[in-house]
Amino acid sequence: MLEGNWTGSSTVPSRALYPHQWSWDSAFIAIGLRHYAPVRAQRELETLLTAQWADGRIPHIVFNPTVPLGAYFPSPDFWRSSSAGDLAGAPTAVETSGIVQPPVHALAALLVHEADPAESERRGFLPHVYPRLVAWQRYLTERRDLGGRGLASIVHPWESGMDNSPCWDPPLSRVEPAARGTFQRADLDHGCPADRPTDLDYCRYVRLAATYRDHGYADGPDTALFAVEDPAFNALLIASEHALAGIASAIGADPSDHLVRGEQLTTAFIKRLWDEDTGLFLCQDVIGNEPVRERGACGLLPLILPGLPEEVVAPLLATLAGEHFGLGTTTRMAPSYDLRGAAFDPARYWRGPAWFNVNWLLERGLRQYGATAAADALADTMLATAVSSGFAEYVDPVSGEARGSRDFSWTAALVMDLAVRSR
Repeated sequence: MLEGNWTGSSTVPSRALYPHQWSWDSAFIAIGLRHYAPVRAQRELETLLTAQWADGRIPHIVFNPTVPLGAYFPSPDFWRSSSAGDLAGAPTAVETSGIVQPPVHALAALLVHEADPAESERRGFLPHVYPRLVAWQRYLTERRDLGGRGLASIVHPWESGMDNSPCWDPPLSRVEPAARGTFQRADLDHGCPADRPTDLDYCRYVRLAATYRDHGYADGPDTALFAVEDPAFNALLIASEHALAGIASAIGADPSDHLVRGEQLTTAFIKRLWDEDTGLFLCQDVIGNEPVRERGACGLLPLILPGLPEEVVAPLLATLAGEHFGLGTTTRMAPSYDLRGAAFDPARYWRGPAWFNVNWLLERGLRQYGATAAADALADTMLATAVSSGFAEYVDPVSGEARGSRDFSWTAALVMDLAVRSR
């Protein structure tokens, strides 16, 4: 599957629905590729970083110019990155989107290096990517601190990677939808409508993206229509500081700044987003200045962070196994949203289905905090479900029934990683 989705310089998530290069997809794909093609894993990340903007952002899509415009929406002529993003330093040699996705890239780069250190050193992989990854990190910690509390804000639900989560519904409800006749969705040509976002949600997504574009992709609290501190996004941001410390050590640089910043961010993160009553990290609506009281898998992913206090870890583990997510009891894999939530839907995109990348991160978190039996069981279930579902994009969390695209690249890559690590 990964061979079939390889374009020569990067890997598409799927040939039909997602025919370009996606940012966090490529990070997860590189993590799997490192086990059998470490140089290609390096190239996956290097190709993505060639599209980095001068302000440090890594765009969520790098467009393949050979793909027809109608194959995917929003297409390059919607984003107009090289013109609308001129003041933000968008590249001129390639068209991209103007928004971002979660920062998994430093972790991926470190794991890729560790898979074949000799070849990585021969190619100068880490010295090449390190300054770019630092610039990416500083973009998020500085330009995206819209709440002024040290955490990064997402300015569009797509930036979370969990595009259609009910966690975005309250802040998204303030956004005036774009008119339905002003664009043509392409996703419904390749997916079941019951699995995809509604037209109303899509109209709001388009409005947000167009407004951000029309402001020159400038970041600021005064221009944002949507600004949310997402716990998953920020947990990966903090994990990236720890990964950058590892990269710095590997190339002979001083890791201390990254370690100190990681500790500072973790303190701010717990203070700002931890909710003791729900035993979960909650999203913070920056514009509304209030927490979003929806239980999403995004609130569980901070388990990937090292050094969380026991008074946070124990409730998180209990929440993961409890009635709202049911891992190990009622669900095969952790759902993307609260089983008991009013918006839960086991089929619709990010509103309940289980995703392999989310569960791969949870498996790492479980193992890190000593829940070895639960981690082993989740890994075994993910391997079996990937095969039985045809390596689906996502699945029903209870039955394991396939949803979304099949032959999905990060599903193949991440279960490859689990299979190799379990040998």
